[in-house]
Amino acid sequence: MSFRSDQACAVLPFPDRRPAAATPEAVPTRPILIVLHQETSTPGRIGNALRALGYGLDIRRPRFGDTLPETLDEHAGAVIFGGPMSANDSDDYVRREIDWIAVPLREQRPFLGICLGAQMLARQLGAEVAPHPEGRVEVGYYPIRPTAAGHALCPDWPTRVYHWHGEGFQLPDGAELLAAGDDFPIQAFQFDNAFGLQFHPDVTYAMMHRWTARGCVRMESPGAQPRHLHFAERAVHDAVERAWLKHFIDGWIVRTPRTMMLQAAE
Repeated sequence: MSFRSDQACAVLPFPDRRPAAATPEAVPTRPILIVLHQETSTPGRIGNALRALGYGLDIRRPRFGDTLPETLDEHAGAVIFGGPMSANDSDDYVRREIDWIAVPLREQRPFLGICLGAQMLARQLGAEVAPHPEGRVEVGYYPIRPTAAGHALCPDWPTRVYHWHGEGFQLPDGAELLAAGDDFPIQAFQFDNAFGLQFHPDVTYAMMHRWTARGCVRMESPGAQPRHLHFAERAVHDAVERAWLKHFIDGWIVRTPRTMMLQAAE
């Protein structure tokens, strides 16, 4: 089942203030479902931001046999992270994850896809995922350009963000483009309660060390940046990307009316 629409979704600004989670009675009781794809993967800074808001993390790895819930009634939202595999792979767990995204779409729960997760969301919505026609990749820091809709949703976007991918995707029918890029034009989009980010605001300093060491072969691909530039660019651009991510996560998790209703009930 794919969720597609010929009608563009309405883009509303994120709330200016985060939900209060300082007092015990305000702590969310439903965790965020976290989907990871490697044994060593972590939710990085996105996990840190969600924990700071008071959310527990229900971490699952379908690639290694973990199941995904039939409903998100017991979760406040879901995030599917990146990985070295492709959304076009024929592996059963890849197909199951793409099909499962129908659950948060149908139930109007906050959903966020990061890199591979965004490509899976695009596939669920009927869009094509494919490599760059010239074999180029984005591995390192590259510029993005927020659209008017992106600025309306969330101000102060970073001008350059961290990437680690060799495939991109079309803008799904009915989705709103939030940020564009050069070699890979679709960098961020919204479809109702679901968001897809082609880039990696989740990457911590430790994760960058691990990726650039274990994945050093990727830096030999056309368009990739050498390892030293990853860290040099991080010193320049990371503070803005980190501040933007905090604002984005604060707004994403409380955006949908159903989420706001559930939080009020808690």
